[in-house]
Amino acid sequence: MPAHSLEKDAGVKARPHLLRRIFKYLGLLLAALLALIIGVAAYFITTEYKPAHIEPVALNAHAEKELPASGELSVLTWNLGYGALGDNADFFMDGGKMVQTASKERVEQNIADISAEVKKVAPDLAFFQEVDVDSKRSYGIDETAKLAADNPQATSSFAPNFKVKYLPYPKPPIGRVHSGLLTLSNYKVEDATRVQLPIPFKWPERIFNLKRALLINRIPIAGSDKELVAINLHLEAYDDGAGKAAQTRELMQIFADETAKGNYVIAGGDFNQLFPEGNGKFPVNKDLWVPGKLEIPADAKNLQVLTDYSRPTCRSLDKPYVNSDKETHQYYVIDGFLVSDNIKVKKVETLDKGFKSTDHNPVHLVMQLLK
Repeated sequence: MPAHSLEKDAGVKARPHLLRRIFKYLGLLLAALLALIIGVAAYFITTEYKPAHIEPVALNAHAEKELPASGELSVLTWNLGYGALGDNADFFMDGGKMVQTASKERVEQNIADISAEVKKVAPDLAFFQEVDVDSKRSYGIDETAKLAADNPQATSSFAPNFKVKYLPYPKPPIGRVHSGLLTLSNYKVEDATRVQLPIPFKWPERIFNLKRALLINRIPIAGSDKELVAINLHLEAYDDGAGKAAQTRELMQIFADETAKGNYVIAGGDFNQLFPEGNGKFPVNKDLWVPGKLEIPADAKNLQVLTDYSRPTCRSLDKPYVNSDKETHQYYVIDGFLVSDNIKVKKVETLDKGFKSTDHNPVHLVMQLLK
């Protein structure tokens, strides 16, 4: 047989062998890739934060004095922007560009400035939202510990509403988040509970999203079988509107149930909805983040809706605030209180802090329980 025929036969036999090796390695590569995808999916599924509808909340208890049946009570609500949304920041979810919005030193300074302002106001009851415990975005700083340590006379309670082991979005990714609601009370707290609100997101988006909740503190009143029910809240921001509405309905139901018992009720926080009488105060730019509108049910009873419409409680995060033309910013009135009508309101005021340490201004309420 000629030599070239032998070479041809060898080539024919070698090609199937080479193809088998290629397909084998491709198969192994695809199997490894599939195993990786399954493993990553399993990790996120098994580590998803799945709170019960109602859960007890631990009290870091220091306050021992009982709330008197009369006398003034000072209340503050403030969204702290996890210490990283000061006047230097914009945010990608609101039309800006930043993901990591502050250095560690700036986060520490923002929380220190916020804490100093809280000391200055000296509220008897404080509702804080977007307070980080251990998040990449705030460099693992436990902001709840800092605020509690700076108010050693108060009982503190914390309820998470954003717990994600790793948020792989956007670029660079947000990473680990552990954040939520913090309440400080200078009066004795009987117990605290976390109440899960309706979640508007479906799987898998739900895994990486907030699980909004209410943090409810029950404060006994001296010489009375009634209590002050203090509700800290932060309602939905980035849904299509149905989530906010469902969460508001649940809040209103709890409010109605408690007032029906004769309790004194105050719900304070970031509603992410425009308060009714302030809808035209700061016209909304449809090209930026648009909040919902706080709808009060027509049959709602024993209810006062309170905020200060003269000043914005929140600014847009489409661009930094510092060294900018303040007239070009979008402003909102979305923070405030719902108060039962057995409480006399003496003052409600938004404190203008120039959005230096957070994208929200605090709202301060002075009230008195009525006998």
